[in-house]
Amino acid sequence: MLQTLIEPLQYGFMQRSLIIAILVGIVCAIVGSYLMVQRLALLGDAISHSVLPGLAIAFILGANIFLGAFIAGVLSTVIIAWIKARSTIKEDAAMGIVFSAFFALGITLITIVQKDNKIDLNHFLFGNILGVTVEDAIDTAVIVAVVLLVVVFFYKELLFYTFDPLGAQATGLPVNLLNFGLMVLIALTIVASLKAVGVVLVLSLLITPASTAYLLVTRLHQVMILGAIIGVISSISGMYLSYFYNLPSGPAIVLVASGLFVLSLLFSPTQGILTQPRTHSGQIPPIWRELKNLTKGR
Repeated sequence: MLQTLIEPLQYGFMQRSLIIAILVGIVCAIVGSYLMVQRLALLGDAISHSVLPGLAIAFILGANIFLGAFIAGVLSTVIIAWIKARSTIKEDAAMGIVFSAFFALGITLITIVQKDNKIDLNHFLFGNILGVTVEDAIDTAVIVAVVLLVVVFFYKELLFYTFDPLGAQATGLPVNLLNFGLMVLIALTIVASLKAVGVVLVLSLLITPASTAYLLVTRLHQVMILGAIIGVISSISGMYLSYFYNLPSGPAIVLVASGLFVLSLLFSPTQGILTQPRTHSGQIPPIWRELKNLTKGR
């Protein structure tokens, strides 16, 4: 068994891939916790699809594709906010319009590039974690470090804003800045995950580990910690499955994460379908207790 676990580590590409997988598993679960609690999974999907034209344009210009993806992701959130503020269109409709337009533009640009240069850029869509370089690992590590530092330093402010934007505004917190900051964190997380799972599957890593943890624990910081552990387990297990069974790495990681979610959904001690068959639809989710404790005395 030990020899089986050590075997893939003999290869440099597997060492780099596992490092990327672990980093991505951690940061996606932590940032995804905010998305899940705020019920903004569609926003994560919108930003993940919106980075595609930035990737293609950066590739055409010979620039850093991480920078191009980040700019496109932030631009998409600005456009969504502008449409919401300047029209009667609801936010979910604005997200659908923007992410589909950006995604279509990205596919078009990639098709043109592939036709003119005879190269395959499909790894932007589905990831190519086995092809990461040392530079990719360094870029990902820097992005993850920045995201985690921001979450640590602004944990209480982001927690309050995530659960109760109106209450946060009433207490004087800069809610517009917090909202934009959260969008930037999501964009950075998606950029960091591109090499691992690609544009199409990144939403799963953002939402699934955090949702799995949400069924098992009751406070946001616990969701983040347990979600990160689940994300790491999913990433490492998916990589080993990919290595030994010749499976695509990104989908293998996502399938493991999805399998863990199903187990949690069925057998969670407090919220499992099989362990707690009767639920009360009007019951306040346990995770809201943390906001109550935070705002006590305000």
